[in-house]
Amino acid sequence: MRGVVFDGHATEVVDDLEIRDPGPGEVLVAVAAAGLCHSDLSVIDGTIPFPSPVVLGHEGAGVVEAVGAGVGHVAPGDHVALSTLANCGTCAQCDRGRPTMCRKAIGMPGRPFTRRGKRLYQFASNSAFAERTLVKAVQAVKIPDDLPLAPAALIGCGVLTGVGAVLNRAKVDRGDTVVVIGTGGIGLNVIQGARIAGALTIVAVDTNPAKEAVARRFGATHFLSSASPDAVREILPHGADHAFECVGRTDLIRSAIDLLDRHGQAVLLGVPAATAEASFLVSSMYLDKSVLGCRYGSSRPQRDIALYAALYRQGRLLLDELVTETYPVEDFAKAAADAHHGRVARGVLVF
Repeated sequence: MRGVVFDGHATEVVDDLEIRDPGPGEVLVAVAAAGLCHSDLSVIDGTIPFPSPVVLGHEGAGVVEAVGAGVGHVAPGDHVALSTLANCGTCAQCDRGRPTMCRKAIGMPGRPFTRRGKRLYQFASNSAFAERTLVKAVQAVKIPDDLPLAPAALIGCGVLTGVGAVLNRAKVDRGDTVVVIGTGGIGLNVIQGARIAGALTIVAVDTNPAKEAVARRFGATHFLSSASPDAVREILPHGADHAFECVGRTDLIRSAIDLLDRHGQAVLLGVPAATAEASFLVSSMYLDKSVLGCRYGSSRPQRDIALYAALYRQGRLLLDELVTETYPVEDFAKAAADAHHGRVARGVLVF
């Protein structure tokens, strides 16, 4: 079968992958569509260290082909969106409703694929850039059959991360003010999460002026080309209640902190290099300001994916507008280049 493999030096679209049958508690999914996220590019450029060779992809949707023993919530033929959280469901963090903090869901890659007799790693417990992938049952979330699979693929990372950061982590409230730095796939979902939450003022910041129209479509009330405090304070004289950094640059993390009002919080969603360090004025934090890390939108996928699918069907959550372009998997190189240069909000690979 076809898939996108990174060998530690280069990526290649191959057609000789093999995958094992599902074991107890596992689901085999025929992937129909997979979003290309910057996290995949970050593995390729080394920003995210990951063992290789690895089958890339972590944002997908498809149709269940087979299930292992003990799986009852999905069956062959069901349409599913895939999450990256291979959480155990039984530890203290899972019991508290924090599956993103489950230690079984962090840094424990499996190797269900083989190629020419050699085992390959699975990226983010998902590997959606393959015609078939194998996930834990908890990662396969049933979605309505009438939900198109290309936009549905984007729920599993971009929507869970961006909208989840707003609703679950920051808990943006009605009338709050929000600044979103970076209007790529994650940033646009932060913007629409803030709109859904009832934020009064949503300031989108991006150096590319061509992104203003789509940012406003998703809910931005203002658009700036710079995150300078002077520019933002012309709109929000006292600063923002919430500032989301969606790029992954330490200077922009500092900007997000500097833009906060009293009791404001900066939420970090972009992924800089693993060794990157950021600085800020400690004295600026004593007015009850906070800096919040956020993994995967603090999501509970079995609950949240169903919620976002329902909001999409009501016209309140935008998905079709996120799919800037679809690419046959053979065109991965072009899709990656378009994503790297910001030419698409989200490119989707289709099989």
